Amino acid sequence: AVDLVPILFAFLAIGYVLGRQVDELRRLATTDSLTGLANRRAFQLRLRDEQRRARRYPSPLSLLLIDIDGLKRINDERGHAAGDEALQTAAQAVNRSMRVTDFGARWGGDEFAIVAPNTERSAAHRLAHRLVGELDQHARGGNLDVTVSIGVATLDPGTQPLATVESLLSAADAALYRAKNAGSNRV
Repeated sequence: AVDLVPILFAFLAIGYVLGRQVDELRRLATTDSLTGLANRRAFQLRLRDEQRRARRYPSPLSLLLIDIDGLKRINDERGHAAGDEALQTAAQAVNRSMRVTDFGARWGGDEFAIVAPNTERSAAHRLAHRLVGELDQHARGGNLDVTVSIGVATLDPGTQPLATVESLLSAADAALYRAKNAGSNRV
């Protein structure tokens, strides 16, 4: 008679190890390695999910697009290590500013994004100003002054039933450009 217990334990151990490796690969595929935030791909999936949820249970959905002011200048004047530090500083401020239900990501380059479910325009603006305040507070205690410009857009399925993720992104992007054109460190 063959004792199946050791074979069963071997299969369980292999299954456990493979499961952990799959989890790690999934994390690596959805996380920006420099900032530790979600990457653009993970963010796009989450934004689409939240937009569907906002439509299904009519509730507002806000999007913040965040651009680090003068990252190229920081890189040129202080080097890429300082540029990486600026990106990490901004990512930490994004993390500290968000509520539990919000989802932040590195959108790409020097841009970040936050999707804020069930968040009206005024609350999204408070979130944006909280993020600016986090960076202001960091600048007082650090050697790197990082500021951001933020574009805020809100989708309200009750009044905009046909709004799409693309229209929300476009509105937030337009708001970001208005903030940048008005100067730095603006919402």
